[in-house]
Amino acid sequence: MYELRFTRAAERYFKKIRGKGLKTVFRNALTAISSDPYIGGLKTGDLAGIYGYDVYYAGTNYEIAYRIYEDGDRIVVVILAGTRENFYNELKRYMK
Repeated sequence: MYELRFTRAAERYFKKIRGKGLKTVFRNALTAISSDPYIGGLKTGDLAGIYGYDVYYAGTNYEIAYRIYEDGDRIVVVILAGTRENFYNELKRYMK
């Protein structure tokens, strides 16, 4: 099991979620990532080293971006989460 940590942007996003169903879907996704962080797809190019995990709820596609650290401690840092629309552009801006 990996320890989950969140950036401020990810914390803000998860705090804003009001729907119980969506919260449950994200909670299940974060549990899956915590138990096996390599479940997500590894990104390439500008976003090399970042993993992305797709979440579907009510016909909408959401994405969770995270990075894995295994230097002594086993940590997963959730960088950003949100709807798939413009997600990667926002992630690139955040990474700069």
